[in-house]
Amino acid sequence: MRRLSRIAVAGIASATLAVTASACGSSSSSSSSSSDSKGKGLALAYDVGGKGDQSFNDAATAGMDKADAEFGYKSTAVEPQDGESDADKAQRLEQLAKQGYNPVIGVGYAYAPAVKEVAAKFPKVTFGVVDDEQIKADNVADMVFTEEQGSYLAGVTAALTTKTNVVGFVGGVDIPLIHKFEAGYKQGVEDTKKGVTVKSQYLTETAQEGGFASPDKGENAAEGMIDSKADVIYAAAGLSGQGVIKAAAANKIWAIGVDSDQYKQDALAKYKDSILTSALKDVAGAVYNLAKSVKDGKPETGVVRADLASGGVGLADSNPVFKDNATLQEALKKAEAGIKDGSIKVKTS
Repeated sequence: MRRLSRIAVAGIASATLAVTASACGSSSSSSSSSSDSKGKGLALAYDVGGKGDQSFNDAATAGMDKADAEFGYKSTAVEPQDGESDADKAQRLEQLAKQGYNPVIGVGYAYAPAVKEVAAKFPKVTFGVVDDEQIKADNVADMVFTEEQGSYLAGVTAALTTKTNVVGFVGGVDIPLIHKFEAGYKQGVEDTKKGVTVKSQYLTETAQEGGFASPDKGENAAEGMIDSKADVIYAAAGLSGQGVIKAAAANKIWAIGVDSDQYKQDALAKYKDSILTSALKDVAGAVYNLAKSVKDGKPETGVVRADLASGGVGLADSNPVFKDNATLQEALKKAEAGIKDGSIKVKTS
């Protein structure tokens, strides 16, 4: 399903270099000497929230780590800076391409303009952008997901778990991408149990206002929903979702995580008994597959869409309470089959 340019593995230099900490971002890992332009591996440019968000960016990191372990690479990842412009992002990506990383991946839709600009300057380097499919270039992979499908299953879960018949959705930023999460979730609730109210709140209008990077905003939004009797809350809000999970634990209600299996995240361990499940989005697999396709000499390009049928989205089953609920599991099995065979068409807005 995935394709990317051949890079030699031999000759990795032993010296390391920290990616410059400037408007281009600070490095969260180290790489081989810039004099070695081949065999380094991939480079990630993180989205807002950066490494440690226990969600979207950490999923990308897991894909990078897998590629490093399997291929003997010394990849790198670069943190974003507050208030940065598209020009800052482009400068960061250009620096990484010049240093010999391949592929170079912008983790998040905000990188789309920068990826488009820089990819044109480096036609022999493969670029990837997560959550955008507007770039039309021979050396760019648009890595997208059917988030609404996994969110539908989260909605089924919420509907069959709530005791108050009030559930919540917290979106990080009011944008079309997050509308997909909300739409699928609401539809899953409505199709499963009539009379359940879904309360929705977006934390900010723009990412620059911190919607994906402010746990306090997530916590406050969740507290308001809990005051309105919500007893299951699904957050698609990046780092801000940690605040939702914290509020859920404090009030002994259920949270549904997103992107990564948040029940298993070390940083959230003290809250894990309140994390019923997580709507998974295999960003790790997408990153790894792009790196592998480059190594195999068959670069992945164009729109690469991961869905429920391919295993690109789904629900985590780490929490025994979730996994051992036979009624819920039967309902999820039926919903999943319907999505796969097309009898359930999940809305995106």
